Amino acid sequence: MSAPTARFKELCLDSHSVDGGDANALSRFWAAAAGLGLSDPGPTADWVDVVGPEEGQGISVSPVPEPKTVKHRVHPDVSVADVGELLALGATVVREPDAEIHWTVMADPEGGEFCAMVQPPERLADYRIFELVVDSVDPEASARWWAGVFGVEAQNDGRPWWWFTGVPGFPSTAVAPFWAMVFAPVPEPKTVKNRWHWDVYGDVDDFMARGATVLWELPRWTTLADPEGNEFCVFPGVS
Repeated sequence: MSAPTARFKELCLDSHSVDGGDANALSRFWAAAAGLGLSDPGPTADWVDVVGPEEGQGISVSPVPEPKTVKHRVHPDVSVADVGELLALGATVVREPDAEIHWTVMADPEGGEFCAMVQPPERLADYRIFELVVDSVDPEASARWWAGVFGVEAQNDGRPWWWFTGVPGFPSTAVAPFWAMVFAPVPEPKTVKNRWHWDVYGDVDDFMARGATVLWELPRWTTLADPEGNEFCVFPGVS
């Protein structure tokens, strides 16, 4: 196990609102679905972020001009007592549980896919996001790359997907099974910008030495891409 070169900061989600629509509908949906709250945007901002009592629980919601066009390559899994809770918030069912899956594939109000896992009461916590799933052409390589960044070990039990957990900065609860990043195999390569991504604290040079590429720089952070092209933002400092 190597020393970490970065610490998890938060999730980020692109949001496209139709002209005349509600710019914060997606923020409200994910705040309710994740068991979190909303930020105070102040007098100059026209959108709100999703916030929780721990920094790692936040979702920074960014307005973008382009609507969703392809299946999310990055999506969260959430715990629920009943799928009806999410339907009442405005989600729709994409795929019911069947012989291959024991969860429900759903879409948020902007069509973004995510998975809902029905849990017994003793497995539910206020914070409901427990996994971030990343589609990968090479899930082992991607999981090992990110596990090395965070200073943990990639894991596999003989099935096609890889994962890791125990990362500093990952949200945690007393009853949730774990909070992990899971890398699932898909045949198709990434073609457009991910609408979900994650932010970390770290040093850009460390990521570049590992094979990341710089996409653009802003005053407070730098946006990079990992070896499979997944965007992520680096904020200065590991802590």
